[in-house]
Amino acid sequence: MQELVQRCDAYLAEHEAEHLGALQDLLRIPSVSALPQHQADVQRAAEWVAARLRALGVPDVRLLETERNPIVFGHWPVDPSLPTALVYGHYDVQPPDPLDLWETPPFEPTLRDGRLYARGASDDKGNLFAALCGIEALVRIIGQPPINLKFFFEGEEEIGSPSMAAAIRQYRELLACDVVISADGGMYGHDQPSLTLSSKGICACQVDLRTAATDMHSGQYGAVIANAVQTLVHLAATFHTPEGRVAVAGFYDKVRELSPEERAEIAAVPFDPEQFLANVGAKAFWGEPGYTPLERAWARPTLDLNGFWGGFQGEGIKTVTPCEAHLKITCRLVPNQDPEEILDLIERHVQAHCPPWAEVRVTRFPGSARPFAIRRDHPALAAARVVLRELYGKEPLMTRVGGTIPVAEVFQRELGADMLFFAWGMPDNRVHAPNESYRIEDFRTMARAYVRLLLRLADSMARAGTTQ
Repeated sequence: MQELVQRCDAYLAEHEAEHLGALQDLLRIPSVSALPQHQADVQRAAEWVAARLRALGVPDVRLLETERNPIVFGHWPVDPSLPTALVYGHYDVQPPDPLDLWETPPFEPTLRDGRLYARGASDDKGNLFAALCGIEALVRIIGQPPINLKFFFEGEEEIGSPSMAAAIRQYRELLACDVVISADGGMYGHDQPSLTLSSKGICACQVDLRTAATDMHSGQYGAVIANAVQTLVHLAATFHTPEGRVAVAGFYDKVRELSPEERAEIAAVPFDPEQFLANVGAKAFWGEPGYTPLERAWARPTLDLNGFWGGFQGEGIKTVTPCEAHLKITCRLVPNQDPEEILDLIERHVQAHCPPWAEVRVTRFPGSARPFAIRRDHPALAAARVVLRELYGKEPLMTRVGGTIPVAEVFQRELGADMLFFAWGMPDNRVHAPNESYRIEDFRTMARAYVRLLLRLADSMARAGTTQ
């Protein structure tokens, strides 16, 4: 295997300039899924990725229709006795705003100081394309992938993947696989490899409160009729204890407590509290007592008040007693928590704490997602661990993410396939922000890593008996 790996590495080095040029072509497409004016660009990006799969040699490539943007699907069957991996990523990107903070135009990719700058350079076009380059190297050297491959590249990740659950359910048989490999994700640091064990779920709602039919003159009514903003402020304060624990009855009932081993694993991750606070300009930590900042961020559920408004918002003063106020809430959930059950608890909490002089309504937002965790004994996780150890000369950290990857749990539930996060996004890549970038060295490493991972999966997953 070592000789094959060396030949693939040589191929990647020889074709790196060509690969980076192709990536820049993809980055020039402003495939912003959140903005209707870019719908044609989103479609164009999907067609570009599909064309790249065909050029790679994938025998079955098609665009699967969804309620919104198409899925770029590919299937390369090699041998039914070998495992099947589905490579996941997304071709849509975030809006580039604010444009005035970009040093170079966001859709004119620029190479400088060992980085490629553009919107989507890291999230997720650079990672997606690096995975394809690694697969290309294997195909050009041995004529085909070492295992059966499927490809699933969506165009809705940056808007919460609203169509994906239904699409994965609809195309369940077509997508059947043994493992999903995500080309969307990242490492803990440039010189510190890591493997992501879990991601949180999410649910969201809006609270609308009313105390009267109209806004009122504060001199006439301010001491007589309840102020909606003040009323909602008091209600909002009931969601947490002063120390930061969620005070909604039943919120923690199904949360599994961290084991001593899990706490030790999280504690082993390098973390500089002072630097963490300095990065965001905060004075101190806040949150659920009894847990470290990383434990709270990665493995404990949260309830956040994301927006609050009501009354006069213009310059100067307006002597008004507002009749309505509004609050937006999101919760990040951990294993065993169900989004709909949590929203039920929030609604009961709101009704129980709403005073008799107010009316309140809770509206649930679409896009809920359940939490995800890969099986700790999954052969793909073990294979990835070996690959990272070989590439970096050190043991990878076992990490978690506090964010949500909606499709991870959907793949697990609908296909029975765990997702392995295997991508090279870095904390300093400024994803979702101006001047997003991707280190060329990380692009190079990721392509080489995919060569090694697929070769190891061909052996380890077959021996583990995970083929369908």
